[in-house]
Amino acid sequence: MSYNRGDNKSKSFSNKLSSETTKEKLLTIKLPKPKLDNRKSLSNALKQRKTTREISGKKISLNVLSNLLWAAYGINRKKGPFGIPGRTAASASNSQEIDLYVELEEGVYIYEPIKHGLVPVVGGDHRKLAIGPGQQNIISKAPVQLIYVANVYRLSNTKGFQEPGLQNPEVQKSYYFVDTGLIAGNVYLFAAAQGLAAWFHNSDKIKLKTKLKLHKGQRVLFGQTVGYPI
Repeated sequence: MSYNRGDNKSKSFSNKLSSETTKEKLLTIKLPKPKLDNRKSLSNALKQRKTTREISGKKISLNVLSNLLWAAYGINRKKGPFGIPGRTAASASNSQEIDLYVELEEGVYIYEPIKHGLVPVVGGDHRKLAIGPGQQNIISKAPVQLIYVANVYRLSNTKGFQEPGLQNPEVQKSYYFVDTGLIAGNVYLFAAAQGLAAWFHNSDKIKLKTKLKLHKGQRVLFGQTVGYPI
């Protein structure tokens, strides 16, 4: 993995991961405990929030990645609605139907919020698939590409309030689009507070569905690029 942590052990770990290209060889990444700077005010983040498409290939540290993913969709309380751990972004009946895939240079991972780690999905550099056809010439080498994937089964089988609309495909669609937007909004605010650049965009849904080996109840929705501004 190509993140800089400033010690020989992490450099060795980085070199090992960067040379491995299959799911079997990619290692699960236990992220550092998230630690956000409380001195960063929400009002300043709101003032600085913007879309930036000019993003460099400069790597971000593992600590920053940890903070980013926690801010986006991490666990912020052990017991939320309906006895389910609460997240930093709301979801319909706390169904938590959005999965956050993380595309890095060495492979694609899925964010596991309970253990706050990254679980390997597929090896290789597939970051360009996070960006929709016709836009890939803009940028595909940013250090982090987030992929939002909805699992409609979690809506129709929610552990929360059994709202009839959760069985309706059109209502499901409205929920998972809104819930994705809530997570993406967290990413934008985190980026603004940390001097990072963020861009929410379409993705190559067809190729991603195949590459990620998604089941029929999963829907690739959007991508979000995060990195340092040029």
